[in-house]
Amino acid sequence: MRVLIGCEFSGIVRDEFIKRGHDAISCDLLPTESPGPHYQGDIFDVINDGWDVGIFFPPCTFLCSSGLHWNKRKPERKQETEKALVFVKKLLAAPIKRKALENPVGCISSRIRKPDQIIQPHFFGHPESKTTCLWLEQLPPLLPTCVLDINDFGGRWKNQTASGQNKLAPSPDRWKIRSATYPGIAAAMAEQWGK
Repeated sequence: MRVLIGCEFSGIVRDEFIKRGHDAISCDLLPTESPGPHYQGDIFDVINDGWDVGIFFPPCTFLCSSGLHWNKRKPERKQETEKALVFVKKLLAAPIKRKALENPVGCISSRIRKPDQIIQPHFFGHPESKTTCLWLEQLPPLLPTCVLDINDFGGRWKNQTASGQNKLAPSPDRWKIRSATYPGIAAAMAEQWGK
């Protein structure tokens, strides 16, 4: 199949589809971090190129619940949220029959539609917590591949502090680190959606 992985610079999902024999390409404004087929530029330059599957990871900065509280403190952010929602709507309307859009819990759910599925890294063999929503079109919900138990990790996931917050300290690259798809989730996408 021809697979477009939109808003992905890591190459993690793209490479899982390639491993399974698919013609996959990642696309992002940033260069790829992993050598392989990548279009650096606007996704709408390539979105009409006859893809069988489109999987999109739009930036969550202005969409996720953890950042929306800033819209009241910094009114200029509201406009960025509206732009981000327009971008998401355009991705969901893309002329690709089978699509998935991934994002954390946020305003997509209240402003566009509820997600079709909510997953966690610990459903796919990673001892971390990160509530992730999937909006699906003609793709099945992902089946867990390796469910881990929080009790095996002392009652909290490895990426959490005692209060349940993310351990990753603020840094210039924090957004990049947190946005990368967990390999177990990427493998499940390629295995299950690549059939």
